[in-house]
Amino acid sequence: MTRKPDMSPSSAGKSDRFSDHLRKLVGPIWDAQHNHPFVRGVGDGTLDLEKLKHWVRQDYVYLIDYARILSTASARAPDLDTMTWFAGLARAVLKIEMSLHRSYAADFGITEEELEREQKAPTCQGYTDFLMRAATAEPFEVLVAALLPCFWGYHELGARLEDQGLPDKELYARWIKQYTDPDYGREVERCRLLMDRLGADASQELKGRMEQAFITSSRYEYLFWEMCYTLQTWPV
Repeated sequence: MTRKPDMSPSSAGKSDRFSDHLRKLVGPIWDAQHNHPFVRGVGDGTLDLEKLKHWVRQDYVYLIDYARILSTASARAPDLDTMTWFAGLARAVLKIEMSLHRSYAADFGITEEELEREQKAPTCQGYTDFLMRAATAEPFEVLVAALLPCFWGYHELGARLEDQGLPDKELYARWIKQYTDPDYGREVERCRLLMDRLGADASQELKGRMEQAFITSSRYEYLFWEMCYTLQTWPV
């Protein structure tokens, strides 16, 4: 039985990183991601191709909004260095991460026009709506907390799968290596450091809102795998 995550306000010790504290809060949720049959199927190369195709289509339209949200984070950043960094992340999503999806789409005979016309499934719609609200209606600190699980989660998933040994099928090995790239890892660490700094200066009330945003995004990350594994679409 999955243990319910701790929803109490931050109680991390002074020596703890705030990002480590957030990670501890979502331990059962992230464990569930690691154990999800979609993720395990990528790791051993047995995932049904139709499920991977669904991920390609849905994650592509998700990333379009994710880039918009990163651009909003850039506009709201409190200093020039952070503004420049978020702008660079938005560009990297559009130019680098989405190239993985285009390469898969080409393998599957899916055109870029088809990718861009893809309708978001309910979970994808809910996740991007949640992030957009964080970007436009919440404090900057809450926005960063909402963004971090996507960055960090993919890197952790990829690292664990790589440690288990890359699958023989190039299609799945390519997916894993995208998220274990050292440059990607450095961006994850920088986002964690930003989260640490923001958490250190936040009030207890604001920390609680940051925790809730991190937990909610983590839950959506799990639901995203479930959406792809079940080939979720709108029922009516």
